[in-house]
Amino acid sequence: MTTATLGRVTIPELQRLKSAPITTEPQRRLVAVTAYDYTFARLLDQCGVDILLVGDSLGMVIQGGDNTLSVTLDEMIYHTRAVARAAQRALVVCDLPFGSFQQRPELALTSAVRVLKESGAHAVKLEGGRVMAETVHFLVARGIPVVGHIGLTPQSVHALGGFRMQGRDRASAAQLLEDAQALVEAGASIIVLEGMPMPLAQRITRTVPAITIGIGAGAACDGQVLVLYDLLGLDERFQPRFVKHYLAGADLVRQAVATFADEVRSGVFPAPEHTVME
Repeated sequence: MTTATLGRVTIPELQRLKSAPITTEPQRRLVAVTAYDYTFARLLDQCGVDILLVGDSLGMVIQGGDNTLSVTLDEMIYHTRAVARAAQRALVVCDLPFGSFQQRPELALTSAVRVLKESGAHAVKLEGGRVMAETVHFLVARGIPVVGHIGLTPQSVHALGGFRMQGRDRASAAQLLEDAQALVEAGASIIVLEGMPMPLAQRITRTVPAITIGIGAGAACDGQVLVLYDLLGLDERFQPRFVKHYLAGADLVRQAVATFADEVRSGVFPAPEHTVME
């Protein structure tokens, strides 16, 4: 099975894909992209993206914040609803934002139920390793698919001292492997591995039966995710090592808007073909 042969992408299908014998390696790698609105989600879905992740990264790329901590559950539901309306094939995953799940499993359940009922998402994602295993188990036991997230966890930016690579020494690497195993034992079906050395991400991917999706974790994961605005190069100032700009989006947008402005000011637009006369 390959991702191209999947109809509607579901977690059971992805799990079967992970457990299937590997023939041609690139065929089993999953494609995930963040999405925050209907228009971009429709285009991404048409391109065959497997997972649309409505990330709390919207606090930075949409709202202009320095981190993700201010994003609310209502905002996540709003953006996820728009994305889910566009997704005909892709699996839609919604981040549980900071403060909506950490306090106790029951709070996480309340948040996750709201997300699935009000947005149309297929799964929720939460950050944290072993410390969140009880919560993951609590949700999965009640029929809520959960995506884990370990390594560089943006909601812990202050505790980590910034957006820094994790797992670079033996002790922290061992801890991240234990975190991944704990999440899988609790029922997480997919784990995002962010900001860690490739050998560690490779070891986790080969050790746990869950799908691994990497970002800044090298090529050995089962799939890769990028923030859409980074992929499109819409902020040319943001160029961390793990990001590849597939489009000079910022320049193209500026050129298009500048041309529009010139045509408006010179009277070229609207032309007769853009005008109703009677």
